[in-house]
Amino acid sequence: MNRRSFLHVTATAVGAASCAGHSLTPLARPLHKKSLKFGMIREDLSILDKFKLVKSLGFDGVEMDSPNELNIEEVIEAAATAGIEIPGVVNSVHWQNPMSHPDPEVRKACTDSMVLALNECRDLGGSTVLLVPGVVNEEIRYDQAWDRSTEEIKKLIPVAMDTGVKIAIENVWNNFLISPLEAARFVDQFESDMIGWYFDVGNVVRYGWPEHWIRILAHRILKIDVKEYSRTKQQEEGIWKGFDVELGEGDSDWEKVNRALAEIGYSGWGSAEVRGGDRERLKEISDRMDRIFAL
Repeated sequence: MNRRSFLHVTATAVGAASCAGHSLTPLARPLHKKSLKFGMIREDLSILDKFKLVKSLGFDGVEMDSPNELNIEEVIEAAATAGIEIPGVVNSVHWQNPMSHPDPEVRKACTDSMVLALNECRDLGGSTVLLVPGVVNEEIRYDQAWDRSTEEIKKLIPVAMDTGVKIAIENVWNNFLISPLEAARFVDQFESDMIGWYFDVGNVVRYGWPEHWIRILAHRILKIDVKEYSRTKQQEEGIWKGFDVELGEGDSDWEKVNRALAEIGYSGWGSAEVRGGDRERLKEISDRMDRIFAL
C-alpha cells in the first residue's frame, strides 16, 4: 500500500468509526493491540510469570477460558502486577454442551456457563465472551440449531446488560452460520448492542474471503482472531492441514483484511489463536503479528 492509499484508508476509517462505535488511536492501524490465548503459553511458570513473559514479548493482553480451574483473584492480581489486560474470555463449555443440542438440560448447561463467563469477564476487566452458538450435524438440523441457540442467547441478554460484557459469536467449523449474510442476520435478530461477532480470519479462508465477511459484518465485529490457513495444504494434504502454516504464509490476505477493517472503523484487538509454545515460539508469534498489523 502506498502513502496516498494509506492516507485514504485512514481517512475512511475515521469517518466510519464515528458510526461503528470503535475508538481510533494515533497509530491509525485497525489492529494494534496484541493478545493471545492463555493456553498458548507453554512455559512451566506461575500465572504472574506467564503474564510477565508475554508482556516482555510485546503482547498487550491474554484471553482466558471460562469456566476454568484457576483462581480468579490470582489472575486479576497477576494481570495488574504484570501490566497485562484481559480483553475477554472464551467459553469453555460450548463444544461439549452446545446450545443447539436437542436435550434442554444440555442447552441449559451451556447457558449457565455463559452466565458464569459473563460475570468472570466483568471481574477480569474484559469486554467480550466468545461463544460458539451451536453445531449442525446429522442429528441436529440447521433450523433447529438456529431456533434453539436463539432462544438460549435471548436469556443471556439481561445478564450481558447487567455485566456490561458483550457476547461475541465466532465463526468456526460447526456447519452453522457459514455465510456472512446469515451471520449478520443472526446477530441483528436480537436487536441488542450486547450481541456481536468475534471474527476469526483463518476459519473463513477454506470457503470464503475474510475481507468480504468483514465488510458485511461491519459494526457487528467486536474482536478479531488472528489465524492463518493454506488452501494449497488443504488440497494437497487434507482439510485440517490447512491450518498447519505460519502467520503470514497462508492465504489470508492481511493487507486486504486490514483495509477492510479500516473501512468499517475497527480499531483494537487482534488475538492470536495458533500453536503456542515456549518463549522463543511466542516471540516468533509476536513478531509475525507485528508484521501483519503493519500491512
